[in-house]
Amino acid sequence: MKRRNRWIYAGLIPFIFMIAAFQIAPILSMLTGSVARENGPGITFGFYAQVLQSSYYLKAITNSLLISIISSAIAIVIGLVCAYSITRFSPKIRDLLLTISNMTSNFAGVPLAFAYIILLGSNGVFTLLFKQWGWDVFQNFNLFSWSGLILVYVYFQVPLALLLLYPSFFGIREQWREAAALLGAGKWKFWSTIGLPVLTPAIFGTLGILFANAMGAYATAYALVGGNYNLLAVRIGSLVAGNVINQPQLGNVLAVVLAASTLLAVYLNHKMTQRSRMFNGAPSSEPVRAHKRRSWLRPAAPASAKEELS
Repeated sequence: MKRRNRWIYAGLIPFIFMIAAFQIAPILSMLTGSVARENGPGITFGFYAQVLQSSYYLKAITNSLLISIISSAIAIVIGLVCAYSITRFSPKIRDLLLTISNMTSNFAGVPLAFAYIILLGSNGVFTLLFKQWGWDVFQNFNLFSWSGLILVYVYFQVPLALLLLYPSFFGIREQWREAAALLGAGKWKFWSTIGLPVLTPAIFGTLGILFANAMGAYATAYALVGGNYNLLAVRIGSLVAGNVINQPQLGNVLAVVLAASTLLAVYLNHKMTQRSRMFNGAPSSEPVRAHKRRSWLRPAAPASAKEELS
């Protein structure tokens, strides 16, 4: 058994090496690079002060937060409706729709931006077609603006939200629907009092993933608007690999801000998920101590016995 355990642990060596090389090492490089002096050895926090005092970089942080929050909120609403709709189809159609959603969620980056430019750009297919038909649908719409970015972000956020929310609908038992119907509750009453509270942990967890996905999106925004729109991921790319000015220290600082905001959102969603589970009566994910488990397994003492013990 000991020899077998040694071989099992030896199989984890490639996994540990991959984690250290592609996750721990870049994080350490980012943290040390953000406090490194530009010329010579030493530690400085001057680049952090420069970012916090610069309205240009603060605007980039604000824009990224806004576009991530708005696109995540829109995607979670559409994803909830689509995920529930898919559960009503037959298994064959359901698998087909999930396959298409999986493919769509991976269609992002530069190909997605070019696809939207071809379809909805200034000389896009739909833009010219609707204009020829006399429909002014896209007359006031500019793909290379704030609304265009929101539209593109929502496109790759909705399939991801659908795939993450879809399994949670199977946690709603059919017996609950029947019991609610027998008690006189309609569909809206059922979803407001039973369905949505049960889905609350999945909704909060999906929001955290969608927020992190939008905050880290770089290729799509850069291919669509380039450096014309001030986003945090675009600013990091221009500072690290820019054609005019290279300031890797500032890029590392902005990367730390990006990572901190993402981790904070995930942590808040985790705490809210725990709180919703507590109110919904769901078991907590935290480990339960042995003496607590044993106390749960004991039968409850009668009231007379409790009074004698007290």
